[in-house]
Amino acid sequence: MAPATNAPATATSSKKKIDIVAEAAKRPSRLNLVIVGHVDAGKSTLTGHLLVQLGEVDTRTMHGYTRDSAKQGKSSFAFAWVMDQGAEERARGVTIDVGVHHLATPSGNRVYTLLDAPGHRDFIPNMISGAAQADVAVLVVDAVHGEFEAGLDGGGQAREHLLLVKSLGIPRVVVAVNKMDSAGVQWSEDRYNTIKGALESLLASIGYNVAKHVAFVPTSGLSGVNLTKRVDPAVCPWYKDQPSLMEILDTLPVPPRPIAKPLRMLVSDYAKGGASSGSVSVWGRIETGGVQVGDVVLLMPLGEEATVRALEVNDEMVKWAAAGDHVMASLAGPDPQQMSTGLVVSDKLQPVLVTNRVEAKILVFEPKVPITLGYPVILHQGALNEPAVITKLHAVLDKTDGHVIKKNPRVLTKGMTALVEVATDRPVCLEPFADSKEFGRFLLRKGGETLAAGIVSKVMATYQPAAMRTGLESRSSSGWSLVE
Repeated sequence: MAPATNAPATATSSKKKIDIVAEAAKRPSRLNLVIVGHVDAGKSTLTGHLLVQLGEVDTRTMHGYTRDSAKQGKSSFAFAWVMDQGAEERARGVTIDVGVHHLATPSGNRVYTLLDAPGHRDFIPNMISGAAQADVAVLVVDAVHGEFEAGLDGGGQAREHLLLVKSLGIPRVVVAVNKMDSAGVQWSEDRYNTIKGALESLLASIGYNVAKHVAFVPTSGLSGVNLTKRVDPAVCPWYKDQPSLMEILDTLPVPPRPIAKPLRMLVSDYAKGGASSGSVSVWGRIETGGVQVGDVVLLMPLGEEATVRALEVNDEMVKWAAAGDHVMASLAGPDPQQMSTGLVVSDKLQPVLVTNRVEAKILVFEPKVPITLGYPVILHQGALNEPAVITKLHAVLDKTDGHVIKKNPRVLTKGMTALVEVATDRPVCLEPFADSKEFGRFLLRKGGETLAAGIVSKVMATYQPAAMRTGLESRSSSGWSLVE
């Protein structure tokens, strides 16, 4: 468990305004990792075993996982159960929700948040929600012959996951070539290099600078080899004197945090009740800005005011939290019946924009059917999943410099970059990418297929919540006024 970032507080005990920018500069750095990859690549097992080796799981708890998994005939799943806590996840042997765990390095200089994302294609929306909260992606691939290839071919999720993490703006990838001790692999340098070469080509093709921003490491999540301690040269002589997975993670730079910007926290989960009666608890990562106990915020796009009654970061009650933190916030004021994932806890004076229509540049992936005018999609932005329609096809653009190749195209097909307009069924929180990278990206999906990635170039219409209006028209039934 990570150490507390600051002393605990409640709304009644935190009166003084805290200089969050100054306080954040004094604490250990924070890095958020999402573990991704094809189903059954061993993501949860690797992550769970890593946590055990780092002392984050006590012996008694691990003994219980070992005993209970064996009773169900799934003894090899014991380490995965560290991350997969749900009964359905354990029964099916697959991750469904995003598992979250926090840990501090022995030196205390860095705190990690590990987000174990589901690998099954049925749970891609959950994977997107987890990846949207990360700074670095750890791609786990199965070294077994045929299994690695299945993760990259056709419907393989390793390929799609890499497209998604790149589209979500995650700048760095660490590839754990897992199950290297499996029969038929046995720490083979040739097999490792074959996998490495295939992934280097794929990563380069989707825009990664492999030499600077991608690292590879051979591992065995089940045996725990090369996770925190370097693999024995007698086992893997060709990897002698090279770093373990944890050593690689400890060298990764922490991105700058936009703490001085207005508060934006995307809600990934919620529950009625919490640290105080009459409150709602929300979980998510603070994307920009900071918040402290006692602050009055807006819950967008509902436009409802809420008072921050309590804050929890890394399983510790705290007075304040800042960009990059995974937070539980207890809020007094909002109607619990109106809560949903995808809402944004926002600065009251400088709230996030709310719109139902944007102009955007999109990169089309490999849709089974060409995208046409009026094409229905699901817009994904973090934990938000909102029905939408492509209402205008303005132009096909050149990928290199963005100049117009063709105006008013009739269809968009594989690999095209285009300028389009997208209208959502309901108002959502989106901002121009030039102003907010965090709320200027989105993905378009349909029927279990990721169609395109987009960045917002222009917000075409904004909505103003009743809580902000002064002297404007009376509140409508929806609580919003349209501002073209």
